[in-house]
Amino acid sequence: VALHLNFCVPVSMDWYGKLKVAVGLLFMSSEEWAAVKSTMYFLKYETAYQQIQGTKPQSLAFGLNDSPVGLLAWHLEKFQSWSDCDGGPPDASGLSVDDILTNVSVYWFTECIGSSFRLYYETLGHHPRAKGSTAGAGGYVAVPTAILWSKRELIKPPRHVAEAAFNVRQWTVAKKGGHFHAFEQPEQFVEDVIK
Repeated sequence: VALHLNFCVPVSMDWYGKLKVAVGLLFMSSEEWAAVKSTMYFLKYETAYQQIQGTKPQSLAFGLNDSPVGLLAWHLEKFQSWSDCDGGPPDASGLSVDDILTNVSVYWFTECIGSSFRLYYETLGHHPRAKGSTAGAGGYVAVPTAILWSKRELIKPPRHVAEAAFNVRQWTVAKKGGHFHAFEQPEQFVEDVIK
């Protein structure tokens, strides 16, 4: 049994893990600091979608299920912002226009955008029966973990931070790919999983 991540969010640590992270800050490279700065920018300016999906998912879902243009715009904004396309159109990331339209069509024909929002509603603690956020639950992950790290991913922890939360056995720095790594660069993703 093993775990493979390209979206690595090391949130839950004991005091020893937090101490290791704090000491590791002293030895971070300029590339790691740039990744932290980029992550902080994302958390400050690019997470409004989490708020609406986490608090009023059904309102948004009805609007997007009722409007194919709205649904396409919602997805295109994410593909453009979160893919490795250097600010260009989403298809510059390795995705074809057909890939994007097929992805959006699945949401349109199945009307499943609302169920995709439930993750935010339930894990951020806004569900009426929730006992608070479960986003940081868990503790250290002892399962052998492989991380495919990309400069264009949304959350980019330095390796020492990931190692404080996961049993990291493989760390690959991707040459290309963003948040939708398996969709953008499927061959590279599969090659890393097989390693």
